[in-house]
Amino acid sequence: MKKSTTNVLLAVALVALFAVSFIVGGARTDPEERFTGTDSAATSQIEEANPEYVPWFAPLFQPESGEIESGLFALQAGIGGAVLGFAIGGLWGRRGAPLRDSGAKAASIVPVTTEPTP
Repeated sequence: MKKSTTNVLLAVALVALFAVSFIVGGARTDPEERFTGTDSAATSQIEEANPEYVPWFAPLFQPESGEIESGLFALQAGIGGAVLGFAIGGLWGRRGAPLRDSGAKAASIVPVTTEPTP
């Protein structure tokens, strides 16, 4: 299979994945809870199964608004992306290091000749 065909198939699969997630997420009846996280779904399931359940611990920090909470989440995601990019970049740089090192060693082995001055 050609590389361009593979890229097109991957792009179509990505669009299909997003379309399915929006269709499934939009099928809920309450528009406020269309794309809630798994934390709230797990909490509601636990409360339904055992109404007397008491959490083991409380959060150390509770943001005052949803905007602050989403901003902190975006900051956390950005830091994680930067760390991941740095790690992948380091590994990618290591991959080409033997080629660069062998070229530098070969250049240093070549003797330098100078012509005598009259």
